[in-house]
Amino acid sequence: MVSLSQTRTERTARLCAEVALFMRDQVLSRVSHDLRSPLNAIHSWAYVLERKIDNADTAAQRALGGIRTGVEQQVQLIETLVDTTRAETRKLRIARAPFEPTVLIPEAADDARIALGDARGVSFEVEDATGAAMLDGDRERIAQALWLMLVFAAETSPQGASVALTAGATATAAQFAVKWQASPRLLTDETLAHVLERFARAQASEQQEAGRYAWVLALCQRVAEAHGGRFEAPSVLGEGEAVTLALNVPLNGA
Repeated sequence: MVSLSQTRTERTARLCAEVALFMRDQVLSRVSHDLRSPLNAIHSWAYVLERKIDNADTAAQRALGGIRTGVEQQVQLIETLVDTTRAETRKLRIARAPFEPTVLIPEAADDARIALGDARGVSFEVEDATGAAMLDGDRERIAQALWLMLVFAAETSPQGASVALTAGATATAAQFAVKWQASPRLLTDETLAHVLERFARAQASEQQEAGRYAWVLALCQRVAEAHGGRFEAPSVLGEGEAVTLALNVPLNGA
């Protein structure tokens, strides 16, 4: 007979695996984008040089041919290795069905508490103002996003800290926000309990490029986009600063 603790452990492991899968996709997406930009520049400058160099200069023509061939090979590698690997998660499949967010919210907080909150001495305070709102979406995917938001907050919270999960609804959308005082240095403190992978925590502790946020939050973004909503996160986690992660999901899918 499977015990409740074993079931909880298996659920945490599955949630972590989902986080890792979409984090991988996020990394590959950035690699694909960031490699294409310089390759396009190299290709363009090679074309400019081709028009300037004497056709009779065979050594220069061979050099240009080598540049073009190298660019084409790199683009092919991106398309066959990076883009193909991303294919399974590029478009998140969701199973829509009506459900009440007010039922989901305490479950997500409880899952996060069991996964990391208890081990880190971090509590989750829930304020639910969704009322009788019905959300037409993928209940499990939204639960995963909320779990990750809460666990990420716990990963950056000291002993005894409190993380707030607030939820509300308008006539058109449900809004979920996780708020806490961040201590990003704790992400790389190996004396503490952790759930997220080490390299993901290390990357999340660094300042992100403008308009980007930590890889490990990619699942939240993909869940929001799949529902026609949006996810918001800061690109910088300042020590001791108030941080908010926000998930907005339309009540009715398009």
